[in-house]
Amino acid sequence: MIVKFLFPYNVKTTYGQVVLSSDNNIIGATLNTTDKWRLHIENDSVSNFFKRAIIEKEDQWFYYHFGVDPLAIGRAFMNNLLTGKRTSGASTISMQVIRLLEPKERTYWNKIVEVLKAIQLEITYSKDEILNLYLNLIPFGGNIEGIYSASLLYLQKKPLLLSPAEACLLSIIPNRPTSLAINSSKKQLKKERNIWLERYYEMGLFDKSTLNTALTEPIYFQRKKINNLTPHLNQRLYNEHPLQLSFSTGINEKVQIRAQKIVKNYSKVIQSYGIQNAAAIIIDNQNHKIIAYIGSQDFEDDQNAGQVDGVKAVRSPGSTLKPLVYGMGFDKGLITPQQMILDVPTDFGTYSPMNYDQKFRGNITVQEALTQSLNIPAVALLEGVGIHNFVQKLTLAEFSTIQRQQKRLGLSTVLGGCGVTLEELSKLYSSFANKGVYHNISVLKPTEEHETEIISKESAYMLREILSTLKRPDLPNNPQNSINVPKIAWKTGTSYGRKDAWSIGYNSKYTVGVWCGNFSNEGVQELTGAEIATPLLFRVFRSLYPSNNVVEEEVEVPDNLFKRNVCAVTGLVPNHFCDHQINDWYIPLVSSTKRCTHKKVVFIHPNEKFSYCSECLPKHGGYIKKSYPNPPKDLTQYYIDEKIPFPFAPPHNPNCQSMISGNPPEIVSPLDGRTYYVSQTNAELELKAITSNDVDYVFWYVNDHFKGKIHKRETFFYKPSLGKNKISCSDDKGRNTDISIFVK
Repeated sequence: MIVKFLFPYNVKTTYGQVVLSSDNNIIGATLNTTDKWRLHIENDSVSNFFKRAIIEKEDQWFYYHFGVDPLAIGRAFMNNLLTGKRTSGASTISMQVIRLLEPKERTYWNKIVEVLKAIQLEITYSKDEILNLYLNLIPFGGNIEGIYSASLLYLQKKPLLLSPAEACLLSIIPNRPTSLAINSSKKQLKKERNIWLERYYEMGLFDKSTLNTALTEPIYFQRKKINNLTPHLNQRLYNEHPLQLSFSTGINEKVQIRAQKIVKNYSKVIQSYGIQNAAAIIIDNQNHKIIAYIGSQDFEDDQNAGQVDGVKAVRSPGSTLKPLVYGMGFDKGLITPQQMILDVPTDFGTYSPMNYDQKFRGNITVQEALTQSLNIPAVALLEGVGIHNFVQKLTLAEFSTIQRQQKRLGLSTVLGGCGVTLEELSKLYSSFANKGVYHNISVLKPTEEHETEIISKESAYMLREILSTLKRPDLPNNPQNSINVPKIAWKTGTSYGRKDAWSIGYNSKYTVGVWCGNFSNEGVQELTGAEIATPLLFRVFRSLYPSNNVVEEEVEVPDNLFKRNVCAVTGLVPNHFCDHQINDWYIPLVSSTKRCTHKKVVFIHPNEKFSYCSECLPKHGGYIKKSYPNPPKDLTQYYIDEKIPFPFAPPHNPNCQSMISGNPPEIVSPLDGRTYYVSQTNAELELKAITSNDVDYVFWYVNDHFKGKIHKRETFFYKPSLGKNKISCSDDKGRNTDISIFVK
């Protein structure tokens, strides 16, 4: 303890960091804090011959002494005394470790201190631990230290794979880093190597056959850079785990190289549009590993911010979150693929979204709404499943920005009103490929795996069927972009202002996510998910099957998913009047069993001028029964607003005494109890109501003041006052409805 107090030493040393591929090959490394190439390695990862050679050469009695070799010291002292100068040293490996840890001037006093500390080292650590320190600290000239760095930089291979000739060459450099430097002639290097090969043979380190082979082995000794295959991923790992020395990833080097080249070449093509950046990620759905990570078009592209990591950059997702809403809708029994859903102008409180083309389609199937990426159906469906439930699903799928912002998120989230990363989106789609189960996929090999169900396997199957159809507007116009692409399900997204183009695709084996845009956040008119991102997605997916040997995979239908006949008009369970039926998927005890009501029977006068109710129906005939379409009220109003011809039932019998008890007008705009914000004093609000067929005119009142009389199919506008506004609508039959809104 006294010696340790008087002569303390520090065995802590700094190492660079190493990133390994799935095959444990180096795909990135850093200098240590003193700008040295010093990479940590364990003894069992070093060539046995090199370890034996370095011990025989430096310290033959390493495993037998206590840190100091008295015989070597005596021999060195006598030689130095006889010659009058230092001709040989007596440093053991333990003493050399102390010197490498604490370099000092070579004096007799420092030598004595070195001896004392070497003894301390032997008391504290095992022989193998001391040898490991030595192997990691041996100087090899310049800023290269340790066998790991030397083997990689000089011979481009791991220390475990060194041949006897290579191990011999490296074993003699530490004592002669200048005369045997890398720029020495191959002739000189070979001569010195062969001298020591003969000595090692005489020491019994290998047999005659190994010697003869080693003596004829050519010299390959050239300093090269350490492989930096995944620079964005490497930098991310270094920053996130500054104290970790080694990182094991799932990166597949061949896949990474092919995908990286495709992204780089494709970026050169789209740069003509003013689109400078692109990123991509590939996930193995079966092993749940990220096997390729391309953060930008080129890490070295300083002109276009190539060092920015597009895989983890937070951007607006556009429409890429819509499949999750539809999957949740399937699971809640709100929809099935062939069920009709409305795409009509809709006011969701203060939020009135539009489709990307500013058009509406009226009645459309769920499948068509998703493949055409329509906004109103998606927002209406999100309102049905609940924004809280939707955000919770995204939180389970580890969307970190959404988790932080969840209290501020609303219905616009499904259209891109949130922040996500390419990595998060791709992992979500990987869960769709894995029957709705989310796995904790990480850039590192996870120490512990956990699974979370995001949607049911039945919903995941229906989503896959919908997203793999080719009859859709987001298929690239250029046919060559779709040639030889494996059958995949995919979804595109374009953010507001055309600043981000996304395309995420998957099959059972892989999920590929790509992003195109500008790291500067500059929008470009040509930037869309369909025309810019999807061609890149298809090219990357093709690269996963280099021989074009793609086997069409058959996805097993879940046990609890069946097909049934539904009405082609509504997608609901057929009624007796549904004469056109189609097949549709459904989940028993989950999917709706509501019967179709797309037609209604009306009693009308033979001249079809007016209709009868049960109160005024003639008792002795004089009427006929006729079927009329029975669309939802919102769809009826859409037909009226768009002046679309529609076979309405005739107005009600004007002589009916009970008509006063009929349905009053239904105010559909604005919505009762909502708060509306106006940005200027002359802003106007739209007043709209749905009325019974027997109505011709409606009368509008605001705060009990008359505002106007209009035909029932017209729309009325008024300038609201700040505060509470009472809005009343009366029809020409005297029926009335009141609502209240607040204006700020």
